[in-house]
Amino acid sequence: MNQPKNVSFLGLGVMGGAMARHIAKAGHHLTIYNRSPERARRWQLANPGLAVRVAESPAQAAEGADVVLTCVGNDDDLADVVLGPTGVFAGIGRGAVFIDHTTVSARIARQIQVEARDLEVHCVDAPVTGGQAGAENGTLSIMCGGREAAVEAARPIMSAYAKRIVHVGKAGAGQTTKMVNQIAFSGIIATLSEALRFAEAAHLDLDKVYEAISGGASQSWQMDNRWHTMAKDQFDFGFAVDWMRKDLGVALDEGRSLGVSLPVTALIDQFYAEVQTLGGGRQDTSALVRRLPRKKQA
Repeated sequence: MNQPKNVSFLGLGVMGGAMARHIAKAGHHLTIYNRSPERARRWQLANPGLAVRVAESPAQAAEGADVVLTCVGNDDDLADVVLGPTGVFAGIGRGAVFIDHTTVSARIARQIQVEARDLEVHCVDAPVTGGQAGAENGTLSIMCGGREAAVEAARPIMSAYAKRIVHVGKAGAGQTTKMVNQIAFSGIIATLSEALRFAEAAHLDLDKVYEAISGGASQSWQMDNRWHTMAKDQFDFGFAVDWMRKDLGVALDEGRSLGVSLPVTALIDQFYAEVQTLGGGRQDTSALVRRLPRKKQA
């Protein structure tokens, strides 16, 4: 193992809580912080002895830390936790490493990088993909934006919960790469939903259909992991529809700023709005199939 470091993790949700656990189990000295103290308390109860300290503010969490990581909700949350009067950058020391795993706009990522440079802090925008299962199993893929020296300084910590770490470019590039990912996989879920309902209407054996097509050109992670659960109306896991709409909104905004048309993505975003109306906001993104009614049997 690399030399143990003082690491602070801020944001103990489904993804962040699992990543923080891997960091502690790798032997680092972990400080935790969550804006809701109750969530931090629940994390401690579920992971006894893994955190050496619970901070009362982001600034306090950053004090004395070699590495600070955040995984919060959106641009406003990140700005408050990092740049606010009691934020991370009010307590972080020169030479420390700051890693943000939140999926946010490239604009806020670049703003934070500028502030970090002035503080002589290594900074990486590092959104992840792989979902809840990837976080729990330590097999996430991470797309990193920032200077090469910053990414290399962050890599030993991220290796505790990632199977793939790719430096994709300068500040903000990690976030724009995550937008590419969300655009691509939302399209896969949309067509997978239609394919499933088509197969049902044709009275096909869904297991046999999967066996027949999953080794060919239509194969995907979504098909391998969601075909059977979608057929059974099982959606109580994975990446929530509410978060997907947030991510697609970020991608659509970025597309407008780049002058890029994203008509399919905009349509799928509206499809997800329908799922929210059906009460599926906290369900997995594969709940997109819910907006397509099953054909009634004759």
